[in-house]
Amino acid sequence: MSARFGPVVTAMVTPFRDDSSLDLDGAQQLARYLLEHGSDALVVAGSTGESPTLTHLEKADLFRAVVEASEGSGKVICGTGTYSTQETLELTEAAERAGADGLLIVTPYYNKPPQRGIVAHFQRVAAATELPILAYNIPGRTATRIEHPTLLTLAEIPNVVGVKDATGDFDGLSRLIVEAPADFEVYSGDDATMFLAMSLGAVGVVSVAAHVVGSRLRQMAELLATGDMPAARKVHQELSPLFAALFITSNPIPVKTALELLGRSAGPTRLPLVPPTSEERETIRRALEDAGLV
Repeated sequence: MSARFGPVVTAMVTPFRDDSSLDLDGAQQLARYLLEHGSDALVVAGSTGESPTLTHLEKADLFRAVVEASEGSGKVICGTGTYSTQETLELTEAAERAGADGLLIVTPYYNKPPQRGIVAHFQRVAAATELPILAYNIPGRTATRIEHPTLLTLAEIPNVVGVKDATGDFDGLSRLIVEAPADFEVYSGDDATMFLAMSLGAVGVVSVAAHVVGSRLRQMAELLATGDMPAARKVHQELSPLFAALFITSNPIPVKTALELLGRSAGPTRLPLVPPTSEERETIRRALEDAGLV
């Protein structure tokens, strides 16, 4: 069974102009580029897309622009999760109006709900939409983990179809793949863990590095799917220094820097994210050079 959203899903950066205003034309150009270079689907307004600094109106405009640009080429998953169930419902409605193919719903952050609150949150959102939902488990950003029993409960909700796992817990990931329903799909939430996660049975990756090496990640996914572990491991090892460089400071500062260095600038990050230091910029440049990209 092929993955619902394909094996390479890119967590797309949000292009801004030099004055930090939203660049919808740039977003459409980037969406088309990514879908032509290895990506099966795009996540719009996730953490890589600087969602905390986007207004609701900007998110709605971004959803519409990327869906329009992606039509016929790939799927669009809209990041509509926030720390407020009501806001999540409002953004989910905007994603539906835009024609989204799916939703990425992050664990509510900052307010640290108990596990039963997480379940209630997802139940409420799932009941309000027919769109397929990927839960996003990233305790490093949210301060709250979706625990294993809770994930199994969420997997029983018909339109909660999978999870983007960024916990780094491979024992838990392996257990989840074994114990969850067969049609509940697990995605690696980090490029550096794609190889191991897919070796354990994950269906793909939600990637940052696909902005610059999408075709190589697709190659790795295809090699893993055919069981050619040595060749897939070689791709992973060749790309590992780049994966590390793209996370030397807060995401998406490095990947936006990489795009600029490659002549495909998506503009600056918005405050409170800041430009890279000269040392960070040089590290990113060297990683791109070592990967044969510049």
